Amino acid sequence: MSDKENYQLTVDQIIEKYNIEDIKAGLNDEQVRNQLAKDGLNKIEVAKEPKWKLFVRQFNNMIIYILMVAALITLLMGHYSDALVIALVVIINALIGYYQEANASEALEKIKQMLLTQATVYRNGTRDDISAEQLVVGDVVFLEAGDNVPADLRIFDADNLRIQEAALTGEPDSIEKIEGVIDNDKTPLAERKNMAYASTSVTSGSGKGIVVDTGSNTEIGKISSEISNTKSRKSPLMIELDKLGTQITYVIIAVSILLFILGLFMGTYSLSVLALAVVSMLVGAIPEGLPATTSVVLAMGVSDMAKKKHTIIKSLPAIETLGSVDVIATDKTGTLTKNEMTVKNIIIDDKNYNVTGDGYEPKGNVQFSGENIKMNSKMQLFLESGYEANDTVLTHENNNWEINGEPTDGAFLTLYHKVFGYHNHTNYQEVDMLPFDSDYRYIAKLVRDDNGQKKIFIKGSPDKLFNMTNKNDSSFNENYLNNQINDLSKQGKRVIAVGYKDVADDVNEINHDILKDGVTFLGLAAIIDPPREEVIQALKEMNSAGVSLKMITGDNPITAKAIGEQLGLANQISAVTGAQLDEMSNTEFKDAVLNNQVFARTTPKNKMDIIETLEDAGKVTAMTGDGVNDAPALKKADIGVAMGIEGTDVAKDSADMILTDDNFSTMAVAIKEGRRIYDNIKKSILFLLPTSFAEGLIIAFTILMNKEMPLQPTQLLWINMVSAITIQFAFIFEPAENGIMKRKPRNNKDRLLNKHDVFQMIYISCLIAIMGIVVFEWLTGHGYTDAVASTMVVNVVVFGKIFYLFNIRTSKPAISKELFTNMKAFWIIGLMIVLQLILTYIPFMQSYFYTANISLLDWLIVIASGAVVLIVAEFGKMIRMFLK
Repeated sequence: MSDKENYQLTVDQIIEKYNIEDIKAGLNDEQVRNQLAKDGLNKIEVAKEPKWKLFVRQFNNMIIYILMVAALITLLMGHYSDALVIALVVIINALIGYYQEANASEALEKIKQMLLTQATVYRNGTRDDISAEQLVVGDVVFLEAGDNVPADLRIFDADNLRIQEAALTGEPDSIEKIEGVIDNDKTPLAERKNMAYASTSVTSGSGKGIVVDTGSNTEIGKISSEISNTKSRKSPLMIELDKLGTQITYVIIAVSILLFILGLFMGTYSLSVLALAVVSMLVGAIPEGLPATTSVVLAMGVSDMAKKKHTIIKSLPAIETLGSVDVIATDKTGTLTKNEMTVKNIIIDDKNYNVTGDGYEPKGNVQFSGENIKMNSKMQLFLESGYEANDTVLTHENNNWEINGEPTDGAFLTLYHKVFGYHNHTNYQEVDMLPFDSDYRYIAKLVRDDNGQKKIFIKGSPDKLFNMTNKNDSSFNENYLNNQINDLSKQGKRVIAVGYKDVADDVNEINHDILKDGVTFLGLAAIIDPPREEVIQALKEMNSAGVSLKMITGDNPITAKAIGEQLGLANQISAVTGAQLDEMSNTEFKDAVLNNQVFARTTPKNKMDIIETLEDAGKVTAMTGDGVNDAPALKKADIGVAMGIEGTDVAKDSADMILTDDNFSTMAVAIKEGRRIYDNIKKSILFLLPTSFAEGLIIAFTILMNKEMPLQPTQLLWINMVSAITIQFAFIFEPAENGIMKRKPRNNKDRLLNKHDVFQMIYISCLIAIMGIVVFEWLTGHGYTDAVASTMVVNVVVFGKIFYLFNIRTSKPAISKELFTNMKAFWIIGLMIVLQLILTYIPFMQSYFYTANISLLDWLIVIASGAVVLIVAEFGKMIRMFLK
């Protein structure tokens, strides 16, 4: 018995397993105390990292280490202004990183809150309401409609008990609970009908259950453990940037050490002057603006998505990661479909009618051969029967159509209102009702019309109604209807039979015997949770962009595959279940994940394993979902995407991105935006690095030539940081390149910079450095002060950046129609020029940055130097275009 799961045990075996002395009286106080001491409270503990640790972690970066050392050295040497500016740069970068992490996911806290509820429990022979935290294994819990299930329970008494488990299983309909044993030891969570799970909700009926798991041992608790143990890997761009930053830093450190040794050997400079020169080179060559620039570009993309695209991006790198996604794994219910059951077909006699319109909004028509039908008495009676044999309410609030009750019943309400209008109702008054029960699988209502005549309207499982119909209709064509049911089932549709029975005026109660005497069959309704219309077009766009999609759902495989075919998920769709995956070897599992498009009856662990396998295969993954059961996979994926309206708090907090309008088609827009942002980040890096290297090269060449230093550390920091937060803003507003959604996703193993990029960085940095040194030497040789000459060098470097910007902005020639596609670039350049004028002429800035006034002729020299950079860079671009 101990090897069996709780759903495989009889109630007597459960009582024995948990040492329950009297199931009617429940546990006594001593048993509760002992169990609490053993298992603890029925809650999930969440360990939160202190905010100070988040802040300290921001300094764990190679570039930051170097800047901190540089600040310390300049401080010890008495260069206080230099040390202050460098320290400010370090702190600003740390604050940016801290802000990102401080707004990270709080999914575990949300899961914890899901268990903070009340529970009705039997203890010491009395029924009482207690805090759900105080529940222990062995407690007897009472459930009724409206309750949240407070712990994992084995049901032993069920009276029309139905529980909504979509957040855990993905099943859109409430599940009817039973008391009996389920023998299959591989039964998936969605089919364990004698179990109730914490965080799900009771939609109808009542029942009792024995607590078998509490706190972290519940299914929701296991999900929280998976979330806490799931490590999100860095985005491809962040990995490349970290690698690039580390490599650049190592090279710069090695060159600095070599120059320091050479300087000592040559003996040209005193130790203090040489040390300051090497620090200057470090500060100049290290691209300290790189983290800030990347963050700004990402942040602006995130802001734009929130304002214009109904998308909240919680993690800055996530917006770029979308651009490299090549597989999207998605939940079905509520993501690809509306999670609103809809009648799509009506079969009456030998006619198959189509119903237009999807979801609970009563907008659509009943059609035959593409034309709206003219109402006849049998169709009207069919619609009235489906409407009346119902225990659900359809409401219209805050511009949303919602139901309170069962989705299947809601579909019939919507169908009726499509034909007769939302404010129109039948003229029947309810007399008695027989609610749906799994034992007989139908719902029936006794009604009276305005003339006092009574009818019973009934809808339910076709086989049950067929048996009733055969008893009073010898011409009933059951074979024809069964063939129709088979065809509709293959389309993933659920088929419901509808009928009625005239009864005598003195009948005031329904019983099964009355119905078994026979009913008049009216027709069949085929119901499905319809695909979202916008998803089909979005999938076409994503397929053309080389992005494949895999559906991972808790729903049954027939329905899931049918939905996949309707969506155009792939040319050929194959499906596999979670139970089948569990039986596979590692090699078989990998093949199944790569070669199947639909994964049905999956558990949260299945979903996470699928994501992990895709990532191990080199895929960049996005996972979309809305339920608690999606949360671990949402966190595991390279980018998790949750639905903002229907999504649970746990799913939203586990995700990197939230679609506030639940519109999956926004994914295609987000992928395009991600690709644009990646392109612009790469452009900004190609722009930043050669100009940073040029500053370092100016110092390096000066040391090698035994000349006087042309630039101070604070001047170098000014060039890097101020240009990084002005000129590089231009790349934020660069529009997407033509055909950006026609190219395949980039390989996450590809280097950020190719050989040509490196070659271009070398000759552009050397060019700017040589021009800066030439200008400095010429000016100092012709009687200019060192301050004026240094100011000229600063402006030569900055204007070299400005002109180089026009080369980097586009792969087309700079002087073309592409020049004016980003007018904000001109405003940003204007701002940078104003800042340079402030640096050059304001006395306060002159004292801190060692600058001086320069003449109009000097400015012409500066502009000419920048023009040379553009001409050389454009010549290199022309050669590259010619070689292609």
